[in-house]
Amino acid sequence: MVNKARAPGITIIITRLRHYFRNMDSLDLQPPASVRGMQELKREKFRKSVPVPRLRVPETHVQRVMPYVKKLLLKMEHLHPVRALEKSREILLHPTPVKNWESLPTEDLQKQEITQENFCFSELELTYENWSANEILKSVLPAEEEGLTSFSRIGHIAHLNLRDHLLPYKQLIGQVFLDKLPNCRTVVNKAATIDNTYRNFQLELICGDADYQVETKENGIPFEFDFSKVYWNPRLSTEHERIVKLLRSGDVLYDVFAGVGPFSVPASKKRCHVLANDLNPVSFHWLQHNAKRNKSLTHIKMFNKDGRQFVLEELREDLLKRLLTTDTTSYAIHITMNLPALAVEFLDAFRGLFKDNELSNLPDNVVYPTVHVYSFAKGENTKELVRDLVESNLGARLDDTLIQGISFVRNVAPNKDMYRVSFSLSHKLLTIPKEKLVAFTRKRSAEEEHLPTKVKCV
Repeated sequence: MVNKARAPGITIIITRLRHYFRNMDSLDLQPPASVRGMQELKREKFRKSVPVPRLRVPETHVQRVMPYVKKLLLKMEHLHPVRALEKSREILLHPTPVKNWESLPTEDLQKQEITQENFCFSELELTYENWSANEILKSVLPAEEEGLTSFSRIGHIAHLNLRDHLLPYKQLIGQVFLDKLPNCRTVVNKAATIDNTYRNFQLELICGDADYQVETKENGIPFEFDFSKVYWNPRLSTEHERIVKLLRSGDVLYDVFAGVGPFSVPASKKRCHVLANDLNPVSFHWLQHNAKRNKSLTHIKMFNKDGRQFVLEELREDLLKRLLTTDTTSYAIHITMNLPALAVEFLDAFRGLFKDNELSNLPDNVVYPTVHVYSFAKGENTKELVRDLVESNLGARLDDTLIQGISFVRNVAPNKDMYRVSFSLSHKLLTIPKEKLVAFTRKRSAEEEHLPTKVKCV
């Protein structure tokens, strides 16, 4: 890396050595070209011999020499760059920066009584064990096609979502992961889109144990569940953390689609008052288990219902009691709706949730709940599309007094993104049914079209 520092009338060029060198940038250190296209894993085919630069130094000199060459060491899987010889040590150097003796800091080494006689090239035998999973797969999978870009790790399970052109290689990919990923015992592939009632992944076992009960940690909190029967996506851990950080002790969280508890369990550990719901009976079981495991049962109530029923019954009852009997300026109320394929379709449940006379005596400074609804949007301007989805399902425009933010969560597929739309509920939304407010809005819009246009006189 080259940096330029400027002083009056002077340009100083500073060269910094890289802290490491990529092995795959060196042709010699890549797996044999003959493994390209391999579909059945044959580990012996990865064996090769390559010339590698070395320093052979007396055992007493190793500690003095290492500071000068530590950034030039050859680092590969299951390979010790400093190896014992009889009465000496051999230091393996990376062939990319070290082409010859002059590539080394010769003056410093000579001060330590290390000369060109201590330097040589000799053959090093590499095997399957010396490359990482990523390096193996880059060498095997078709070079002209997109490779395996990512996978998820949930406890002992590696979860893949293989594109069609990689399916012939799935057994090899699975075996490489079992070999290379620490504590990996099961490799699965997403077998179909998530279109069942409970929105959990349909899995195909590629190799390993058919054991789907996992233990994992998210943001320091342990969770346990059956991955084959519930929905869990580790790519959402940052988003879960963002919402939990908004909460303070004494706040209220209504979690409409709680799953196994990634919002609800951390919130209850923070001593928030939590009502958590999920339709999937297996998710509900593990939600209860995780709340108990994290010793947060005193701050959470859990339900196994359809999301709409939960809003119309438990959420309505608890929220009405709080609006009527507590000071809502002293704490915050949040509603999470994390079911991005369907959640917006439940927003109309908040419309006319209360009769107008039920909320008629509320103080002027009452603070209504904040809704965090998640949704997918597919198209060009996904941020505008997701706002339109929320407003059309809610049956109301969200002006600047209600909208709190539209936050990008992650890219799901080309032109398909996931967002969180955060907005405040209001007296009007909670007391006027969707159909009446839509008709009222249309009437006002029609009247405004016939108003005379104001012209500024100049």
